[in-house]
Amino acid sequence: MSAVTTWMQAGDVLAERYRLDDLLAEAGNGRFWRAHDLVLHRPVAVHILAADDERSGPVIEAARRAGPVINRRLLRVLDAEVVDGRCFVVNEWGQGDSLDILLTREGPLPPRRAAWLVAEVADAIAEAHDAGLAHGCLTPENVLIDQHGQVRLIGFGVEAALRGLPPGRVNVDEVDLAGLLYCALTGKWAGVSQSALPPAPEVHGEVLRPRRVRAGIPRALDAYCDRVLNPGDVEGAAHPSAHETRDLLHDYVGEMTGTHVPVPVNRGAVPPGPDVPAAEPEPQVTTDFRAEEPPPEPAPPPVVEPPPEPAPVVEPANEAGPETVVQPAPPTASTDLPTQAGMPVFHDDDEVDWLRARADKPAPPPPLSDPTPKPLFAPDPPDGQPVRRPRAGSKAAQGNPDYWPWDSSQDGSRDSGVRPPGRDTGSWGSGQWTEDRWGTGEGFEDTDDQVPGRSWIRLAMIVGLCLLVGVAAVAAYQLGRPAITESDDEPTTSASPSAAAPTPFEGLVADDFDPQGTDGGQENPDAVANVLDGDPATSWSTSTYLQNFGPGGLKTGVGLVVDLGAVKGVRRVVVSTQGGETSLAAYVTTDAPTAIAGLTPVATQSGTGDLTIDLDEAVSGRYVTIWLTLLPPVDGGFRGTITEVQVLG
Repeated sequence: MSAVTTWMQAGDVLAERYRLDDLLAEAGNGRFWRAHDLVLHRPVAVHILAADDERSGPVIEAARRAGPVINRRLLRVLDAEVVDGRCFVVNEWGQGDSLDILLTREGPLPPRRAAWLVAEVADAIAEAHDAGLAHGCLTPENVLIDQHGQVRLIGFGVEAALRGLPPGRVNVDEVDLAGLLYCALTGKWAGVSQSALPPAPEVHGEVLRPRRVRAGIPRALDAYCDRVLNPGDVEGAAHPSAHETRDLLHDYVGEMTGTHVPVPVNRGAVPPGPDVPAAEPEPQVTTDFRAEEPPPEPAPPPVVEPPPEPAPVVEPANEAGPETVVQPAPPTASTDLPTQAGMPVFHDDDEVDWLRARADKPAPPPPLSDPTPKPLFAPDPPDGQPVRRPRAGSKAAQGNPDYWPWDSSQDGSRDSGVRPPGRDTGSWGSGQWTEDRWGTGEGFEDTDDQVPGRSWIRLAMIVGLCLLVGVAAVAAYQLGRPAITESDDEPTTSASPSAAAPTPFEGLVADDFDPQGTDGGQENPDAVANVLDGDPATSWSTSTYLQNFGPGGLKTGVGLVVDLGAVKGVRRVVVSTQGGETSLAAYVTTDAPTAIAGLTPVATQSGTGDLTIDLDEAVSGRYVTIWLTLLPPVDGGFRGTITEVQVLG
């Protein structure tokens, strides 16, 4: 009879009332449909199971318990019945995007909006907890943001029953609220219930704080997530209730401006209810927004008294005087409030503010002035004057006024016209320096054949030659040194010996370690000696747990403490396991540990069989703690098994 649910297809009518339109999801024998109520003509959501399914009874009971709960954030249960061998539950249909789809499309939310969203969920859950009910499966897939920007909860009580979970899991809801906030801030899921989103990263069995996953998260939200998701070794520590979570997030959010973003956009276009008068404010809101833009056609009327109040916002408001609607004016005049599309400002104390609207229009920038034009060419000389003149005191100025160094027609020798630079002008001079120009009694030789810069080239060649000779001398000295031979009296140092291989310690004593247990901290103490007897056939096993270790379990782990007898340097730890995938952390301390909180592991390891931990440097200590953080599954739960433990140094 369990296959009866597969007979239904799109277009079939369930219980002569609900026409099945779209198959949304299926799991095992269960089907989730979007249907149409033929009596009330509205879309609904329908869960269908076989009547003989073991979940049908709990599902009907969960629907009956959730039916009387009235809250605007809950998608109500409209019908629940067993007809024609089918068990079905009909819920109110919600139009929008679930939180997991929103995060996949847009990424993590801003901190204030994430805190507001989870505060809305916590408010609805707190009311249900007061009535003795619990959602039981508060995952991002069951949190809907509808087309009006409102937060709606899907599958209250029914979703947990469909997954075979017991009712009344209030503590799971409290942890999942922190998981929802963690997820909204980072895009990773850290709650107890199962979700399709990527899991939150963990280190040594603890969930990373949100600030270590994404920068810019306020300390208040980060501390709340860490306190709930990483309770530590505090026994009996209660999670913050839904009331406390709601109040904490409301205190952080404060003013709701900027959090409920979709509501101001859709409130005017989509009325909140079926009442016709609710749609009347729509033209007023539209007119108010249009008043901010200067209309080109109408001229200013003589009636000018009403508009002076919104004058600080924008000057064109005076031109919108034909309309005597005064009610929308106060919102536009409150320039101290943050703008809806403002930009966030992050302060040093992790608080977030928003840019505020400017009351006065800023002054326009000064007009750009054209730069002074510069000529591309030098101005022409006056008529009758040469283009260039020799500098006063130069040889060219003292000689023929028509003489120019680059003009070889004035010299009968017909040379090339290239001259050395003149020392008096810094330019090409007269050609020959033969007279005593400085009164020293010495003349200068003809410099026609000298090339400027040749002395620097010669100096560079001399320096390079000296360097080459020096390098050759050093090389010859090194090659001529006699080889150093090692005498028989001195030990050889040609190759450094490799570090000695670690050796196992003898005379070890082991004891069980369960600081979080309720039975005196004992964990099968009679079998602990089997891990040091050298026989792989004997072993020590933990108790069988219904839940694995971690934030969702009763403990964070159990383990063994190996006493080395004295403080020694530990370089390697080998733990032989059985049963499947096992994760562990190793601690080395000088004193016998009483709790795992506050200790820092030297290394962690995961896998099956022999798990080896090699340390780069020896760690000194007397006690080596093997702390199991993940147990392999067995029939009826989870149990870890260790056959041998070796400590080497």
